[in-house]
Amino acid sequence: MKVLKFGGTSVGSVEGLNNIKQIVNDNADSLIVVVSALSGVTNTLVEMTRLAASHDAGYEAMLPALVKRHEDIINVVVPREGRLSCMRVVNTFVNESLSNSLGVLMANTELSDELYEAVSDAIVSHGEILSSAIVSLMLKNSKPHFAPAFIHTTDENGSRIVDWASTEKHVIKEFAGDMTRVHVVQGFIAADSQTGVKTTLGRGGSDYTAAILAAILQADSLEIWTDVDGFYDSDPRTNPDARLIERMTYEQAQRLCDNGAKVIYPPTIAPVAMRGIDVWVKNTFNPTAPGTLITGK
Repeated sequence: MKVLKFGGTSVGSVEGLNNIKQIVNDNADSLIVVVSALSGVTNTLVEMTRLAASHDAGYEAMLPALVKRHEDIINVVVPREGRLSCMRVVNTFVNESLSNSLGVLMANTELSDELYEAVSDAIVSHGEILSSAIVSLMLKNSKPHFAPAFIHTTDENGSRIVDWASTEKHVIKEFAGDMTRVHVVQGFIAADSQTGVKTTLGRGGSDYTAAILAAILQADSLEIWTDVDGFYDSDPRTNPDARLIERMTYEQAQRLCDNGAKVIYPPTIAPVAMRGIDVWVKNTFNPTAPGTLITGK
């Protein structure tokens, strides 16, 4: 079994989604496909949250555009027989769930910090919910899952961290013995292990979701699919002589991430390193490129 994570740029265009379909179809292994929100959608949701919390109804004009963005992609990549049900999901989550959460911020002037955080997390979680609906209906015979049912967090000294005991218990319950070949899971979003209130793993947390699943289920490998060929020895956007690093250790990758390399979300490395699981960084838009292998070997 492998865990494949596709970032926002991968799921954010017709080209990227068609490439995802091909990558999955070309892979004979059992797969867990973890997806981010469409590129730019989380930023839009954060801005909507800011407007609603400021009691600015300007967020309302952004809702139709959000629906249209997803609808345009659905009409191209989702098979005809699944388009209506996919649009029902989008309309329900945007015009009811998302709109209602934004309305809570708009209508209340004195929310506690705890309640504000809960509502904000619920708002930004919509991006992954919508993208996963598209991907699961695009990939025939795949099985959708709801990440907050098994990715759990807890509060530790005011910081939100993974509740590993609860998460491991529920991940095994969710996936053990399930013979479905392709599973689709939202990255980034989670739930409090005690209250069930939606939480998140932080911006970039979809990588972390994938690593958590790979570690607990002892996957053969974790593949992070993004819009670059892998790790480079310098920034290829500014240095035309930058060289792709085809192999590195967990420690080397962690050091680069901690020093600002934005290829992988920094907390991603530790869970897979502890289990000795190989990590590949690959380019959705250039899938035949060698990529970067991160390993302890």
